[in-house]
Amino acid sequence: AWADRVGGEYEGKVARAYIGEVARSIVGGVDLGACENISLSEVGISEGDLRETLLRPEVTGFSEEHASGQVYLELAAHARDHGFPNRGFGDEMLDEVRSQFSKFVDAAVIPKAQDIHRNDVLIPMDILDQMSELGVFGLTIPEEYGGLGMTKVAMCVVTEELSRGYIGVGSLGTRAEIAAELILGGGTEEQKQKWLPKISAGEVLSTAVFTEPNTGSDLAHLGTRAVKQADGSYVVNGAKTWITHAVRADLMTLLARTNSDEPGYKGLSMFLAEKTRLTGEDGEPEFVDEGLTGTEIKVLGYRGMKEYELSFEGFKVPADSLLGGEEGAGFKQLMKTFESARIQTAARGVGLAQAALEDAILYATEREQFGGPIFQFPRVARKIGRMLCRIEAGRQLTYFSAREKDQEKRCDLEAGMAKLLATRCAWESSDANVQIHGGNGYAEEYTASRLLVDSRVLSIFEGANEIQAHVVARRLLEN
Repeated sequence: AWADRVGGEYEGKVARAYIGEVARSIVGGVDLGACENISLSEVGISEGDLRETLLRPEVTGFSEEHASGQVYLELAAHARDHGFPNRGFGDEMLDEVRSQFSKFVDAAVIPKAQDIHRNDVLIPMDILDQMSELGVFGLTIPEEYGGLGMTKVAMCVVTEELSRGYIGVGSLGTRAEIAAELILGGGTEEQKQKWLPKISAGEVLSTAVFTEPNTGSDLAHLGTRAVKQADGSYVVNGAKTWITHAVRADLMTLLARTNSDEPGYKGLSMFLAEKTRLTGEDGEPEFVDEGLTGTEIKVLGYRGMKEYELSFEGFKVPADSLLGGEEGAGFKQLMKTFESARIQTAARGVGLAQAALEDAILYATEREQFGGPIFQFPRVARKIGRMLCRIEAGRQLTYFSAREKDQEKRCDLEAGMAKLLATRCAWESSDANVQIHGGNGYAEEYTASRLLVDSRVLSIFEGANEIQAHVVARRLLEN
């Protein structure tokens, strides 16, 4: 549909190459990555079924013609000499948004990305200030609450570009969008009026406080307790982990159990818990609110915001912090954000993969061996051609999911597929980029090594890819 809509010869060539590659590769089973492969016989597809479908001469002939090594060489050369495929927005506003953020990323983010990663420091506040001025934090918040009221597709465009510069910067906008969606979907009018204008303006930074040491995706067994007091306030006790940007955050979207007698998800409630924003600079405290302490978790990549394990011991939240004023609705409120969160993670994956592709082309063009640039070697150029096709497939599925969300259609299937495909593409592309760099790709000073470790986390958070595959399979069987 994308290639037809754009109508370009190059885009059609990219689409046919990807389809041909998938048709050819799936005959040997479904490669899920991470040492997991499912044979087609395990899902009830017989040799006879294959002969009637993927092994038909016209199908194998299509793959041989449109997904050959020569085709990938041509696609890579076109990308090097003429640029990348048309995104196919068909919307001048979206094209302008992409252009604006591309310039911002090239000027303000990319020059600092390597230093942020190698020195393991917080993203400079001047970048956040510029993001606020550009409207990143209120992009999809309705105008009546101080936002720009733009679409989920526009948010994907912005997230992709920011993530192309640095994954942590791309994630800052995502954090604001998901917090805002929680409040829009489940908050009282007073809560919307209090928080949304401040989030839109970048005056308030949020952090999601859901995961616990013993409960990752299994929120039904969440153990943090919020006990209601006589004055209507709550006292929170428990431990949370993998809390991103916790020191700088002013607002915690905190999931806790308010009813110990209700099993599973039913006893969970969501709170809009305020905390003190701190700088995180050396020598200064990280947490000063009574009843809240934290310990940093050192990580391989995805730096710039820092990860923490938080401990709540008698941490107090006022009565009006309960989202929607309703106990027991926390998981239901959170579920409303799952589709957007997964679409946003897919957009981050596409942006990071695009960065790897651009880095690979630049290095392969400039690096000379045996009398010429290494781009001249077919195996290098073919890698680049395949990266290009896979990234475009991930991008178009991500944007399709966002369009479905904008039209208020159920899109958990599409969002899960996009998250699966785009995050895997990010890992494969960054890995291929390291291989193209050779030994230099393993050196910290090169961008390639940063992209590799940054990409690895994308298949883990916002629902591990194994969970996503389960969701996708279940929905397909329902249909």
